[in-house]
Amino acid sequence: MLDLVAIREGRSVADSLAVALATARHAEALGFARYWVAEHHNMPGIASSATAVLVGHIAGGTQSIRVGSGGIMLPNHAPLVVAEAFGTLAELYPGRIDLGLGRAPGTDGITMRALRRDRPETEDDFPREVTEVQRLLGPAQPGQRVTATPGADTNVPIWILGSSLFSARLAAERGLPYAFASHFAPRQLLQAIELYRSQFRPSAVLDKPYVIIGVPLVAAPTDDEAEYLASSNYQRVLGILTGNRRRLQPPVEHFMAGLHPEERAAIGDFLAAAVIGGPERVHADLGRLAQITDADEFMVVCDIYDPDLRLRALDIAAAAMKA
Repeated sequence: MLDLVAIREGRSVADSLAVALATARHAEALGFARYWVAEHHNMPGIASSATAVLVGHIAGGTQSIRVGSGGIMLPNHAPLVVAEAFGTLAELYPGRIDLGLGRAPGTDGITMRALRRDRPETEDDFPREVTEVQRLLGPAQPGQRVTATPGADTNVPIWILGSSLFSARLAAERGLPYAFASHFAPRQLLQAIELYRSQFRPSAVLDKPYVIIGVPLVAAPTDDEAEYLASSNYQRVLGILTGNRRRLQPPVEHFMAGLHPEERAAIGDFLAAAVIGGPERVHADLGRLAQITDADEFMVVCDIYDPDLRLRALDIAAAAMKA
């Protein structure tokens, strides 16, 4: 599961953090393999900006599920700081920490400058910084002048995240596992997976391609209820597309019917990989995604306004995967 740690309308940031931990515990009980949180900044509806802190909080409140970043946005951080933070987490929670790395800033230009001041960023920086993080988390070398402490020798698993062919190509060249952000940018999903698999070079950490795809999920006992609950997602996506970001809103009856056709189409494109429905539809749609992508894992993004109904949705999805 990928958690954006949504701040719900009428509720507090503290509540959203508590919901995240409760959801992680529920996902662990259901047998989910991993629970990631995403780095975003200066967004009124997302509480996961201090990503490494939140990873530690969730890992400390669970027992066995892998916890990680989906992802850390490298343009915002010095590689040494990333290695030290995740090296510390790996020492605290051995064998349970994942480090997903992305090359987008996860915010606007003004906020990016506030994060890293006026440091210019180019396309070539990301591959070089990934290499630096790998080196800092790997075995310390004789004469190495800068060592991540903690960090060195922890070998925290690194994932390349992305929504483009650039990230697919980099993950393939490095022989690293790849997570595609089809939960918000599904357009190049199949092309990126094909490129990654065809160009993959085995490495010391991975002998064959390994792919996660993001899947927006809204599940309920009936298709109609799921569609109603999904209106919270539709409102958020419309806010992203129009520059009117808000907290996660309560569901609204017949929300899509009140929109212009162009707005409905844009939301549909954004959520083209979404699975929304009752148990039978969820089972069928997850099966369809598995067939067309042959993904090794689905990483669901399940933002439902009522936290209890969110847990119910995970129950339905888990049952569908086992059916």
